[in-house]
Amino acid sequence: MRPRLRRVLRTRRETYDTVTLEIDAHGEPGFLPGQFNMLSLPGVGEVAISISGDGESPGPLVHTIRAVAAATTAITASKRGSLIGVRGPFGSAWPVDAARGKDVVVVAGGIGLAPLRPAVLHLLRHREDYGRVAVLYGARTPADLLYVHQIETWRRRLDVDVAVSVDAAPATWRGNVGVVTTLLPRVAFDPSDTVAMVCGPEVMMRFAAAALAERGVASGSIWLSLERNMKCGVGLCGHCQLGPILVCRDGPVMRHDQVAALMAVREL
Repeated sequence: MRPRLRRVLRTRRETYDTVTLEIDAHGEPGFLPGQFNMLSLPGVGEVAISISGDGESPGPLVHTIRAVAAATTAITASKRGSLIGVRGPFGSAWPVDAARGKDVVVVAGGIGLAPLRPAVLHLLRHREDYGRVAVLYGARTPADLLYVHQIETWRRRLDVDVAVSVDAAPATWRGNVGVVTTLLPRVAFDPSDTVAMVCGPEVMMRFAAAALAERGVASGSIWLSLERNMKCGVGLCGHCQLGPILVCRDGPVMRHDQVAALMAVREL
């Protein structure tokens, strides 16, 4: 429960409201793709943020954070050399080991690419262990896209299918316009032997899971990251309760068949 003070080594602005922080990882435990840390500033607050870096590469601890409230606004304003409290890592992970030998479809919406980035980095690092790999990413506008330069690097690879879509765009945009699920019909995969990893706004995840099911992917092979109202990280406060589930303790990464009925209950 006690945060470890770590120094910010570098900041990088991704969009007008989203910043990536690189934090000194010396002495920090390792993490699995999909896990999260609790980040805090004294006198401001604490917030659960997914880890966005490469878990197999030595280097700083990476978090991509969107400023939406007091704590995240203050953390995204951190400068190089400032101190941030870190607790974790916590939570379950993307099933990158269970997906070996299978086709993998990654579907990300908006800031949801940040929790999925470690999984994508793992898939590409161990590309020979998987079948066909597709990364589908959607955002509201081109200005809201994360990791733009890295996505272009991924798109130049011949062994992964990367597609990007935006909900609305200026006339200069040459990519797809539409919700991210409109990209699914363009992707080739074997539905009976596919693992899907999905993260984004809850409504987007519901529609993505439905679109994957229409393609024949089993509900038990679709994994979601819920990241819902987590406050303590250790299952004590109850803020992240979803029916019988505490997301910080049982998730945030969970199979669709475990949470589909709960996600369909309005205001639960």
